[in-house]
Amino acid sequence: MSKNIYVVIMAGGIGSRFWPFSRTTKPKQFLDVLGTGKSLLQMTYERFLSITDKGKILVVTNEDYGQIVADQLPDIDKDQILQEPVKRNTAPCIAYAAYKIMEKDPNGIMVVTPSDHTIFGDEKFNSIINGACKAAEADDKLITVGIKPNRPETGYGYIQYVDEGDEVKKVKTFTEKPELELAKSFIESGDFVWNAGIFVWSIRAIVDAFKFNMPDLALIFEEGAGKFYSDQEQPFIANAYAQSKSVSIDYGVMEKASNVFVMLGDFGWSDLGSWSSLHEIKDADENQNVVEGETLLYNSKNNFIKSESGRLIITQDLDGYLVADFDDVLLICKKDAESKFREFVADVKELKGGDLV
Repeated sequence: MSKNIYVVIMAGGIGSRFWPFSRTTKPKQFLDVLGTGKSLLQMTYERFLSITDKGKILVVTNEDYGQIVADQLPDIDKDQILQEPVKRNTAPCIAYAAYKIMEKDPNGIMVVTPSDHTIFGDEKFNSIINGACKAAEADDKLITVGIKPNRPETGYGYIQYVDEGDEVKKVKTFTEKPELELAKSFIESGDFVWNAGIFVWSIRAIVDAFKFNMPDLALIFEEGAGKFYSDQEQPFIANAYAQSKSVSIDYGVMEKASNVFVMLGDFGWSDLGSWSSLHEIKDADENQNVVEGETLLYNSKNNFIKSESGRLIITQDLDGYLVADFDDVLLICKKDAESKFREFVADVKELKGGDLV
């Protein structure tokens, strides 16, 4: 175990595509989505304990969720919970963590991971991350993890790489959520992988990348020198986020930098981005129904039925639907309608009030 690996868990999202299970007050990363007795955040945290010390795991979240993080991860110090005053996407989130780590350890290696993904092959995953850390320590590479695709998925971003026989491969292009025909061509070409949103780099490499590709953001966070790990940190961060634009790390840095590489992974990964992706990894019956709650199903297949209301749910001739039944919301829609969920949530908030979202 390297002494200077820092893991940054991004846990600030609201999980709108899992509504009404995931709510603004308690998004999906804080829920026991997989029925393991642990939240997705807790599972992510524990996954990295074999890679680094618990004192080097940081969680970036919205300030509304700071106490939830503290309650779910009681072993970490309050300085390890980085609280964002507003949502500004992943570039400011990663800059906040990078500049804070640099205050104590400018020679550190930084692993960035979402809090709400699931990984089934922990040993393979650990091997990939440790290999990426060694590569990042030896050079100023910005490394992302690519997942070998098994279908032409249109809900993921893709990375094209140049295969010259090295374990760490040069990235050629990034493509966000392609149409089906383009996704099929990516699979056929053999040199595209899914973008897992997991990054590895040295602190010096990412700070230099911010300076070169996002100089305005770099200037904002450079002013935090001497303020991190003090009572000046939160006032500084409030001011920094007020000045920062909402930009993803992919758009702000990875798509522009020349020193971007990818390590290929095949370790049982899902981004759990929607009810459909959760349906894929859950145990289903002989008709491919995933059922959680009291139900009677007649001629129904390919459905995800989750009930926490205690009511008996009866379906007939239902194919490919989501039935999500909670005390205050019953949602029935096509299971693959994740593109509609932001609209559902926005309309409910406008017409019925914020308490339901």
